[in-house]
Amino acid sequence: MSGNHITERQIRLYMKLRENFTQEVAASKSSISVSTAGRIEGNRHQPKKDNRGWRTREDPLEAIWDSVVLPLLKQDANISPVGVFDHLCDAHSDKFSSSSRRTLERRIRKWRHLHGPAQDVMFMQHHELGKLGICDFTHIKSPVTIDGKTFKHMLFNYRLPASGWVYSHVIYGGESFAAFSNGLQNAFIKSEGVPQEVRTDSLSAAYKNNSCVEDFTASYQELISHYGFIATRNNTGIAHENGAIESSNRHIKSQVEQALKVRGSFDFNCRAEYESFVQNVTSRRNKRIAAQFGQEQRQLQTLPAHKSINYSQEYVRVTRTSTINVKRVMYTVPSRLVDSQIKVHVYDDHLDLFLGHELTYRLERVYTAGAKRKRSVNYKHVIDALVKKPGAFRCSQWRDELLPNEDYRTIWQYVEATMKADDASRYMVRILHLASKADNEMRLGRFITSQLSTSRLPSLFDCQERFCAKPKDIPQVNVMQHQLSQYQSLLQGGRHE
Repeated sequence: MSGNHITERQIRLYMKLRENFTQEVAASKSSISVSTAGRIEGNRHQPKKDNRGWRTREDPLEAIWDSVVLPLLKQDANISPVGVFDHLCDAHSDKFSSSSRRTLERRIRKWRHLHGPAQDVMFMQHHELGKLGICDFTHIKSPVTIDGKTFKHMLFNYRLPASGWVYSHVIYGGESFAAFSNGLQNAFIKSEGVPQEVRTDSLSAAYKNNSCVEDFTASYQELISHYGFIATRNNTGIAHENGAIESSNRHIKSQVEQALKVRGSFDFNCRAEYESFVQNVTSRRNKRIAAQFGQEQRQLQTLPAHKSINYSQEYVRVTRTSTINVKRVMYTVPSRLVDSQIKVHVYDDHLDLFLGHELTYRLERVYTAGAKRKRSVNYKHVIDALVKKPGAFRCSQWRDELLPNEDYRTIWQYVEATMKADDASRYMVRILHLASKADNEMRLGRFITSQLSTSRLPSLFDCQERFCAKPKDIPQVNVMQHQLSQYQSLLQGGRHE
């Protein structure tokens, strides 16, 4: 065609077609013009010239390439073109112009392809069904909030690379053994089987990394023995050895983020709602490979009858303030447990409190960063004691944390500003006591704040009448059922037996 060079391939194709077709047809099939076809047959066609062997302008790197750049490239194989460029601009500005940066980068790239060291190579892997499961922790950067509060969390991501099946589990703290064990066991249960091998990176929760041998922690060794898999890990600091899970990490984070954008909100009412959201994302992804997963599922090892331990254990005493301290966090507990010795099972997302061998209470786990301390206060744990001495509320160190939500903080600000100190404390404590009754907290708070909008504070009597009224007793009526034979007497001419 006009303006394009004729290739040797086109010429050979034309000459072959010319054996069976006219000049016009052979030229058309070879994408060349008839005049070019005539020149080819008359040996007048001039083939494309080879690339020129001379420069059209002066080499801007001639003065510094052999003497400066090459020694730097040979000295350190990892030095970047930008690092070389900065050095030339600073130390050799008399011989090198900053406008030659792209020329320098192209020359360095070409030299490394021709004379540089060997590069890392990615090797495509083939995975046998049911043989390998890979898991890892990954951070979520999307601005997820729970009830308006920033929710920092991670995902435990597990994948069967042969089929591509994935399982993701929300992690509330760090890469602890409780989080790792809970996520891995839930993945086994969800997939209804155990692979022959489980591969991780060098988790400190699973491996004794200060040892030069393959040494597991006692907890991980117990988990391995319970489920009967072989534990392996990739070399420290080489993430792409776990490429099958690293790519999955990127995909699941991207899918969660896109699903959040489609949802139109990053805020969730509670942890359970967000956990369900993440599970739905992974479930939709797994539907695409349902057939492959079905084949791999048949190759997985059978699950044991019971789960292994996925918690750590601590013994604590409940203080006179009805609190316990676990992992630098102070939790309030029901006041009936004051001065008792309790056993705490510390899971990733909750704490189970045992008195002897009996589970007596469950707390939502709270995390703190570094050496900082936190408090988790629930007014329902201490309200029965506080109602006996309401004056203690006003100066309590936990006062603001005893108020369950913004409605109650608004109520306290109002009564503190409009009532005497003792009366304000007594009113607030009585309201909290009434709120602790079943299903009263949200409704009572909204009722009082709606009344405050009209500058009217409901009395305690009004609140008790509305939210604590006892249902009237319904009298019990006993009904005797007549025998069917007695209905015969109501029929005219009926027989009496």
